[in-house]
Amino acid sequence: LMRLLVAKVCLGMVGALLVLPAGADSLKVKTDRGKVEGEATTDGKVIAFKGVPFAAPPVGDLRWKAPQPAAKWGGVRPAKTFGSHCEQAVSYGDMIFHDPGASEDCLTLNVWTPASAGKKAKLPVMVWIYGGGFAAGGTSEGRQDGQFLAHRGVVVVSMNYRLGIWGFMAHPELTAESPQHASGNYGLRDIAAAIRWTKENIEAFGGDAGNITIFGESAGSFAVSAEMASPLAKGLITKAIGESGGAFNSSGLSFPPRAEAEAAGSEFMQKVFGTSKLAEMRKLTSEQLMTAVTAKTTPPPARFGPDVDGYFLPESVPEIFAKGEQAHVPLLAGWNADEGGRSFTMSAETYKEDVRKRLGDGVKADLFLAAYPAGTDEEAQRSAGDYARDRFIAYSTWRWVEGQVRTGKAPVYRYFFDYGSPGDKFHPVSAGAFHSDEIEYVFGALDSRQEAKWRPEDRALSEMMGQYWTNFAKTGDPNGPGLAKWPVYGPDDWNVMHLDPTAEAKPDVQRARYQLLDKAWGK
Repeated sequence: LMRLLVAKVCLGMVGALLVLPAGADSLKVKTDRGKVEGEATTDGKVIAFKGVPFAAPPVGDLRWKAPQPAAKWGGVRPAKTFGSHCEQAVSYGDMIFHDPGASEDCLTLNVWTPASAGKKAKLPVMVWIYGGGFAAGGTSEGRQDGQFLAHRGVVVVSMNYRLGIWGFMAHPELTAESPQHASGNYGLRDIAAAIRWTKENIEAFGGDAGNITIFGESAGSFAVSAEMASPLAKGLITKAIGESGGAFNSSGLSFPPRAEAEAAGSEFMQKVFGTSKLAEMRKLTSEQLMTAVTAKTTPPPARFGPDVDGYFLPESVPEIFAKGEQAHVPLLAGWNADEGGRSFTMSAETYKEDVRKRLGDGVKADLFLAAYPAGTDEEAQRSAGDYARDRFIAYSTWRWVEGQVRTGKAPVYRYFFDYGSPGDKFHPVSAGAFHSDEIEYVFGALDSRQEAKWRPEDRALSEMMGQYWTNFAKTGDPNGPGLAKWPVYGPDDWNVMHLDPTAEAKPDVQRARYQLLDKAWGK
């Protein structure tokens, strides 16, 4: 009997060893540049590879150039810590990085893969693009930790990309030296390079190179729509998810023509440094550039963002979608209820007076008040918040969704996140479902926001959203067992999935509002 018990114990140990993936071989992966060694997460369920170079450091003569291949390395490169986030002149209090700090040498990415998968698993791949107005952001934030999504049977990738003046300055000399006669958009090209790296390397990490979903929030969502439109991403992506934003604005985060961006870049350099010679500009230190773009001047220093450069974007994103020349892939996109905030305290009378002051006493004001009514003070305040949200981010996302419905030849799913989190030191409860509020829910990273007193409903909603997102990455359809039915969005059914603890698809009662804005702002 004792021998039998010992035999059973030994067999159990052998069985455990067979499923445990944390051996030395599983932690080492060969990429096209060299071998990397990751490490298992605390729970042992995921292997994380951090700080893997996907392009050469964009410094010296490579500043303001398209990303170049990373140098090959010998031996095994440790991949256990995040690479530096890219230089940035803008900071947000709730962006908390866990990396060595800012640097121009920042083009690295991270991979989280299920430990039990094996290198031939061919799991769906999700490539995350962070937000921050193309001016801030990085991959080392706790709320973007890919390990929890990887628990759901997907491989998660995130990359750093150049920002602000380092990532988006256009200039006539930059255009002249470019083989493609383009300048600006280096940050977007970094993203495209990371997606291509994923396509070429991810199978060694257990991913499926033929099933890559890109997803992002805010500027990251704008980037997703731009990558869908760009010829550089053709054939690389199979699905797309956008959280709050699309490159369809006629103001704000709009993408100007290259000539306009070139003029702005040249004028900035001449005004600040007394030269617009490219060779001189590449000699400037990052500290000098940082001082220039953070100077408190009137007007403030130029803002640098994407442009229609003629190469990455041959035409504007709306024009490319209108012609049906974007990636014909399934799209899941939407926005949050309180993107523009809730701090509006005017009375209904004041609200209506302001509308008529701006739009006149005629049909335009009547149409606006029909779309954003003010029957009571409370309704006026809600309408003011709705308009702020729509102007800031929702309208551009709506136009993107509508554009894909018209010409995308693939299913579209639209959501509305309207369950405000319990608040923390950066965002009071009164902020509602604020801009970026959904990120922790999607990633299953609620505990990264340590000050928040999470409720059981938050946990359930995060579980639900993580399942919707990963189902979509796996099949192009968010639906699955145990989830409320999420219908396709389109002419036959303009239903929107309301993401809150009850999760229900409802008719789009705001469609007329966005159609009105489209007449006013659409191009």
